[in-house]
Amino acid sequence: MSFLLAWLSTLLLSFLSWFGAVPNSAQATPSSMTPTPITRTQLAELEQLSNQALQAANNGNFIEAEAFWSEAIEQFPTNPALWSNRGNVRVGLNRLEAAVSDYDRSVELAPDTPDPYLNRGAAYEGLQRWQDAIADYDRVLELDKSDAAAYNNRGNAKAGLQDWQAALADYQTAMELEPRLGIARTNYALMLYQLGDVQESLRNFKNLARRYPQFADVRAAVTAVLWSQGKFGEAESNWVAAVGLDPRYRDIDWVAGIRRWPPAMVEALESFLSLS
Repeated sequence: MSFLLAWLSTLLLSFLSWFGAVPNSAQATPSSMTPTPITRTQLAELEQLSNQALQAANNGNFIEAEAFWSEAIEQFPTNPALWSNRGNVRVGLNRLEAAVSDYDRSVELAPDTPDPYLNRGAAYEGLQRWQDAIADYDRVLELDKSDAAAYNNRGNAKAGLQDWQAALADYQTAMELEPRLGIARTNYALMLYQLGDVQESLRNFKNLARRYPQFADVRAAVTAVLWSQGKFGEAESNWVAAVGLDPRYRDIDWVAGIRRWPPAMVEALESFLSLS
């Protein structure tokens, strides 16, 4: 059920948005979690490497970004943000076990910092290690009980366990904590449909479509629900918008396995794809 809104991270635009969960809301800067003092010269070197790594990642060049973070780690091995950031780009390279190792080191160096737990939880989701992901999100919420992204992500992991009611509750809490977190609202509506509350699900989807008209996930979801209700013309209209924004919704395996819609929603979209 996980899905990343692009504005939540400047680094992970390419992969986590389709694979997993909401990571830290702002990319951790090396100086923000540095455990020991460094000189001005060292700080300048670190900032240069970090800027190069972030630029490479934002351009989708995760291999180059990984190299920059690795160079920074060689010079500043006790900086937890560097390990967490390299873990992020390793997720982008689908090197999930290596990413988890980097997050492990970051957690060791900064056990009371939420971001590495949040990011490691997303990597665990990719590995379908749902209980490990939940444990990390629980830890984030121990450190910051108002972290909406952690509630949303924990809902994703609970959905991975098919604990639909618990997932719904977490999405609802995320919405209440951060009303602008559109992905939590979308996940909430998807879960309502999974639990059989079709009309309330559709009402939520339509509200989201008005608020975020360029959000392909919502447009595709509206299509599926309307089609299941026999509203074929309106469904087709939303579908044109959805695939114009993101053609991957034509691939039901992607929707089920990568975007991770719940089974009832997948079935509704599959029905549309097979009969439209």
